Amino acid sequence: MKIFLEEQKFTQPLVVVGLSIAFIVVGTSILKEWERISQGSLSEIAVDCVGLILITLVILLFFILKLKTRINEKGIYYQYYPLHRSYTLISWKEISNCTVRNYDAISEYGGWGIKFSFFKKRGKSFTVKGNTGLQLELKSGKKILLGTQLKEDLQRTIDNYQYKLKTNEI
Repeated sequence: MKIFLEEQKFTQPLVVVGLSIAFIVVGTSILKEWERISQGSLSEIAVDCVGLILITLVILLFFILKLKTRINEKGIYYQYYPLHRSYTLISWKEISNCTVRNYDAISEYGGWGIKFSFFKKRGKSFTVKGNTGLQLELKSGKKILLGTQLKEDLQRTIDNYQYKLKTNEI
């Protein structure tokens, strides 16, 4: 049996640069005002440092966020760690169609990450970067797009399991 595994992280240079600039701007503004800030009580210091704390938490979140995809004979699993504590399974019986396709993250879903399309026609997307994904159409009518950076491997795996979709048709 063929198994597909992929783990994607936010490593785009623009994300790293943007978060670094935000951290530097907030950190520099706190350093410039440190003499005034340090004269206050502990709660005042904490309030003045909230921006630095928040940007640090956002940076940490981006470093640990990852989209994991697994495909095997049971179905398609996905997890957007740490927001999903465990994998979500979509069994082959639930899927009416699945195709590897190109998408426009901005116009179709409003960007990367966990997104819901505005008009419900496109469904949910779980992406990290790029413009290629696995489009799932479920028998319930729901649509899910899982981003990928391994288009050829994913296509070979989906081709390998096409018989699972055909045997589940009613």
